[in-house]
Amino acid sequence: MDIQLFSYSVTLRLRRSAAGMALVFTSLKSATMEMKFLRVLLAFAFSITMAVSKAQAPAIPVLDTVLSNYEYPFPVHYISLTIQKEKLRMAYMDVQPDKANGHVVMLLHGKNFSGAYWRETAKALAAKGYRVIMPDQIGFGKSSKPHAIQYTFQLLAQNTKAILDTLGIKKVCVLGHSMGGMVATRFTLMYPEMVEKFILEDPIGLEDWKVKVPYQSVEKWYSNELKQNYDSVKKYQMQSYYHGTWKPEYDEWVTIPAGWTKDPNYPIVAWNSALTYDMIFTQPVCYEFQNIKAPTLLIIGLLDKTALGKNLVTEDVRKTLGNYSELGKITQQKISGSKLVELEGVGHLPHIEAFDRFIGPLLEFLK
Repeated sequence: MDIQLFSYSVTLRLRRSAAGMALVFTSLKSATMEMKFLRVLLAFAFSITMAVSKAQAPAIPVLDTVLSNYEYPFPVHYISLTIQKEKLRMAYMDVQPDKANGHVVMLLHGKNFSGAYWRETAKALAAKGYRVIMPDQIGFGKSSKPHAIQYTFQLLAQNTKAILDTLGIKKVCVLGHSMGGMVATRFTLMYPEMVEKFILEDPIGLEDWKVKVPYQSVEKWYSNELKQNYDSVKKYQMQSYYHGTWKPEYDEWVTIPAGWTKDPNYPIVAWNSALTYDMIFTQPVCYEFQNIKAPTLLIIGLLDKTALGKNLVTEDVRKTLGNYSELGKITQQKISGSKLVELEGVGHLPHIEAFDRFIGPLLEFLK
């Protein structure tokens, strides 16, 4: 039987049963009997609801730590790095346009993503003649997950430059989304001579959370990460990225984090995630935006409310965190000559949620 038809049939029968039992209850003298029956009825209804929900959830594959069984939209290449006495591999995609315009755009992914979610952006840029480089940072995507590493944004920027050095790229336009915005900011500050243009898409790090949010240990972050599964990942993305809404096309970006949770080696992924949360929380970049000299574009979804540690503060403090409608303007004022594009009705992921409204301003700025 079709699951929706089955769900409707069960619901209709429950309603009829409930209506019939209401008449029976009028003749029952024992309140205890009423309560017992209601509990049984509610428990049955709940079990049916959960069964329907699970049946409708997409099939999530078991994904290993370096996504060897997950196909990226473009060929994947690697560089070898030795970091803090550990030999690692850093993955990246390199999309070559049919008719090159001589410019390179580097796309830096966010905390809960990999380079794969830049697929449509890379296609649009390549169609305009741009060469597109999409790294997976160490600890993310198809790159190695170290067993022990001290993460810093300087380290991630240095690793990113190593890819460009390997490819002989001297000049680049840098676009960072979410955590990638913090990496992009540090890269631009460390290597200003390489950056032609600088773009931030709903970056985190526009404010210093540790001023308002209590510190949480790496062990605590790790404990939280170990509890993740498909339902919790989807719930977080719906609330934090898409302002409480969901479309079928968003399911694709739940697959990697949810698939990792099903692998026996998931604890190493969770540990790296905890370490990078600590990096994000303790290494703000918001105090250095005034030192950015490259031409800058800010693309901000006005419904974005992303902030670390919201669950650790009072309701009054929570209201002051992640106010991107204000943070975008404040950051524009800090970066001399920067341009701000505000997207009404859009959340944390403009290039996924509202691609057409995102790509237009980006291409115009890069021209």
